[in-house]
Amino acid sequence: MIELLTGVQSSKRNYYTELKKTVGELQKKNIQLEIINEVMKGFNVEMSMDDLLRNVLEKLKSIFPIERISLSLIEGKNLILTNVYPTNSFALKIGTQFPKDCSLYWNVMNSAKPFLYKKQNQSNQHHWFEENAFTEMGLNSIYLFPLNRKGHATGVLSLGSKGSLENDSSDLSFFQQLSDQLAVCIENTNLYKEVLITKKKWEKTFQAVPDAIIIFGLNRVILQANEAAYHYFPTKGRLIGQPVDELLFSLEEDHPFKKKIVELQPSSSELHIENKIYECHCYPIFNDPNVHFASIIYLEDVTAKRRIEAQLIQSGKLAAIGEMAAGVAHELNNPLTAIMGNAQLLLRKAEIDDRNYRLLEAIYECGKRSKNIIQNLLTFSRQDEYLFESCSVNESVHQALGLIGNQLSRQGIQVEAILDDTLPDIEGSCQQIGQIILNLLLNAKDALEDSDKSDKHITLKTLLEEESTSIVLTVTDNGCGMGEDVLSEIFHPFYTTKNATKGHGLGLSVSIGIAQSHGGTLQAESALGEGSCFILRLPIPKYENDH
Repeated sequence: MIELLTGVQSSKRNYYTELKKTVGELQKKNIQLEIINEVMKGFNVEMSMDDLLRNVLEKLKSIFPIERISLSLIEGKNLILTNVYPTNSFALKIGTQFPKDCSLYWNVMNSAKPFLYKKQNQSNQHHWFEENAFTEMGLNSIYLFPLNRKGHATGVLSLGSKGSLENDSSDLSFFQQLSDQLAVCIENTNLYKEVLITKKKWEKTFQAVPDAIIIFGLNRVILQANEAAYHYFPTKGRLIGQPVDELLFSLEEDHPFKKKIVELQPSSSELHIENKIYECHCYPIFNDPNVHFASIIYLEDVTAKRRIEAQLIQSGKLAAIGEMAAGVAHELNNPLTAIMGNAQLLLRKAEIDDRNYRLLEAIYECGKRSKNIIQNLLTFSRQDEYLFESCSVNESVHQALGLIGNQLSRQGIQVEAILDDTLPDIEGSCQQIGQIILNLLLNAKDALEDSDKSDKHITLKTLLEEESTSIVLTVTDNGCGMGEDVLSEIFHPFYTTKNATKGHGLGLSVSIGIAQSHGGTLQAESALGEGSCFILRLPIPKYENDH
């Protein structure tokens, strides 16, 4: 029966012996396949090389008398011992460099062929660098296999045994296949790590840019944004997944830049978003087939820059006015001095009940008022560096009213000043604070000119805040007022609702800059058709506050 089934003349005992041997070989092949599969599936970025060697060794032990496994890899031009398992089974330290002239490992590298080292077979004529380490660890047989990849060796796999290993062709073929698979996995992992490192460098660079960078797809939905974008839009929550139009064009739905951001050409524009001015640049992104698949937006906050530009323009205007005022003052002061001097001489000679006395007195007062106007004009247009010193807000109010008060009265505008005489002084520039007040009065005048109301009035009020930390100045008018859309834009440089002959949108921008340089704030409240109120808050110095 056995002969019919197997074609081999054999006894029953021999049959079962052969069958057991065949089953053992099949089990061995199965475990070998499991090891190869372990290497292919288990070696990834998350799993360390030590963990992989441990898993491989545990399976190898079931079919081979192997107690130790190690890996040595080429780093630059050196062969380095990189991994050993068990981790305490080494006489050479991790990181040891093998010398090229007397190293068994280098010999395997250069030959690119496997080698079986057996202690008893080695003659005393050739001494390898690794032999003392083998003896110290009690290893009698060591398999050494080159890690071949693309025709050259990249390292050496070492399998050590305290027993005796044999040169079995099928075993050698398996170990070489294992070594080659390790070489492939190591190369793939190194490539992946390089990609990962490059990706991390790009992400760090992306996040380190101080200006907002936003990437969005062709469906206009945000795909990625750096940290600066979240600082620019703190109230918007998670930006990824939001429509880019809601982020950039919620207040200006018809902005021409809205159509340009999906074009195939770079484009730029200036956007006003949440009381900020942004310089916006958009660039298309193309993939390898040169197909447009996304766009990148670069946003730079230029609010401070525009404000400085506005201040420079305003300073240039004031400088021109100052030069003109100086010339006018020089030309007018001489005749004014003669007029006032002669009026005083005639007043001394005239009797109080003389009808000419009042005329002379009026001439003198008008000359005095003209001289004060010239002096105030020179003060406001002076372009010297402003020094902060102790100054009175009420005094700044009087200076501003001295310049424009009569002009307001002639236009039928009633001006009321409710000033708290107990206010402490602040640290600041009286001229600059006066410039804020003058700008606010001029804006109030323009608003009242556009109003159809017969009763037109402006109220200036100073008071000490309840917490006694700031002085508050309010300038209120009952003019045409402003809507919410205008109110959100008025402090932006060059924004104006007036025609070109009345203004260029610099007054309020310069004013808020001056307020901030004093550590204060400038705010506006308004309702369309009802009037406006501007609120200036200036901090009181600490020593005044303590007093």
